[in-house]
Amino acid sequence: MSGLVDASLIVLVAVVVTARQFRAHRIDSERRWWLLPVILVVLALREPGLLDGRHHTASELLLGAELFIGLATGAGWAWTTRIWTEPDGTVWSRSSSASVAVWAVGIGLRAGLFALGAAVGVHQDSSALLLGLAGTLLVRAGILARRGLALRPDATSSGAYGDGTAWSVGRERV
Repeated sequence: MSGLVDASLIVLVAVVVTARQFRAHRIDSERRWWLLPVILVVLALREPGLLDGRHHTASELLLGAELFIGLATGAGWAWTTRIWTEPDGTVWSRSSSASVAVWAVGIGLRAGLFALGAAVGVHQDSSALLLGLAGTLLVRAGILARRGLALRPDATSSGAYGDGTAWSVGRERV
C-alpha cells in the first residue's frame, strides 16, 4: 500500500477504536479480540520497507522502540480503563480520562521517534506504525479480557461461602 493509504488506515483504525472505547461496552472474553491486531500485523509485514537498508541497525532500534511504546501504551490504556460487573454478571468497560493521557503520551513518544529517525536520516515506513498500533490493541484487549474474567461471578473458586450468589463488584477505581 502507499504511504497515504497506510496513514489513512492508521488514522481510521485509531479513531474508530478510540471512539468506541469511550462508550460503555460489554467485555466478551470468548470474542475474537485478537483479530484486528492480527490483520494489522499482516498488512504491516506484507509491505517491503519495514527496515531501512542503508541504516539497518538504527532502523531496527527505532522499530523496537516503536513496538515497546505500542505495548506500553496498550498496557497503560488497559489498566486505566474502568471495568465493572452488572447484576446479571456481564462485565462492562469504558476508558477513563486517564486513558486519554496514556494515548497522548503514546502519540507524543511516537512523534518523537519519528523526528529522531528523520534527524538520523532513517527512512521510516508506516508499517512500523501499523505494528505499534497492532501491539497496542492486542495488549489492551488481552489485559481487559483477563481482567474481565477475574470479575465474573463464575470465576470464583468452588466451595467458598456464598456459592451461587451473584456478586456485584461495582465500578473499579483507577
